[in-house]
Amino acid sequence: MEIPPAAMAGLEKLYAGDPDGALEQFRAIEKSQPDHPIGYMLEGEALWWNIFCSTAEFKFGMVEIWRRPKLPEDQAYFDVAQKVITLAEARLARGESAEMHFYSAMGESLNARLYGLRLERGNAARAGVRAREHFLRALALEPNFADADLGIGLYNYYVDTLSAMARLLRFFMGIPGGNKEEGIRQLRIAMTEGTLSRVEARFYLARDLRLYDRDYERALVVLAPLNDQYPANPFFALYRGDLLAKLARKEQAAVWYRKAAALDPPNPEWRRKTHELAAAALAALGPEYILPVPASR
Repeated sequence: MEIPPAAMAGLEKLYAGDPDGALEQFRAIEKSQPDHPIGYMLEGEALWWNIFCSTAEFKFGMVEIWRRPKLPEDQAYFDVAQKVITLAEARLARGESAEMHFYSAMGESLNARLYGLRLERGNAARAGVRAREHFLRALALEPNFADADLGIGLYNYYVDTLSAMARLLRFFMGIPGGNKEEGIRQLRIAMTEGTLSRVEARFYLARDLRLYDRDYERALVVLAPLNDQYPANPFFALYRGDLLAKLARKEQAAVWYRKAAALDPPNPEWRRKTHELAAAALAALGPEYILPVPASR
């Protein structure tokens, strides 16, 4: 799979906490390759991180995205996801390739993410199943296609950790089962051997180990390289603080929450939200950790 240098440069900006700078790179790819899905897929990733930022809350002792209402601005995100699917499917109609199955799967995955966050479980499930089919076909055509392991790994993990109600929905909708341990194995492949998926796979593995397995020590080991590589990303810093707090290492947790609060992302909404989340997390540690209110900018 050929990856334009601008794609990797944009991803570096995105994971360094500059989604707007990343969007400039990705939209430039769209202009230079309007019939290829890669630019639109990456634009969807950047838009997702903005959704992540605007939706994140500090609740249950952690920074996380719990639920999002249906908002008019979500349509722009869904439009980008559909563009990815449409372009990939058009190329698949002319000839099958693992690459285009991957892009079609990623478009469906973008849809599944936001549907799931909005608690539209039926739509999320249908998009997830379509994504799974494309990821599996990509791996059937190219067994060493590590980027495809991200999607199928997340599917296997999530489907095997569903709540009882979701399992019942899965039964009635005929959704294929998953295997959590296999999902973890596949995510590890993606985060060590993938190209586009390395950071996403590492982040989501750390997130899932924290949120679902409550294996905070293992999640910390998985997350730590992201803190080293992207010290300007406030959400990676906040997640590390959360993990240390869950491990009852208050002083270390406070260090990372304060690091997050001191960061200065280019996007003003990211700056505001980062400080708000860090302040809530520090207050949860105890009154002696309360963060002073910053001077207005």
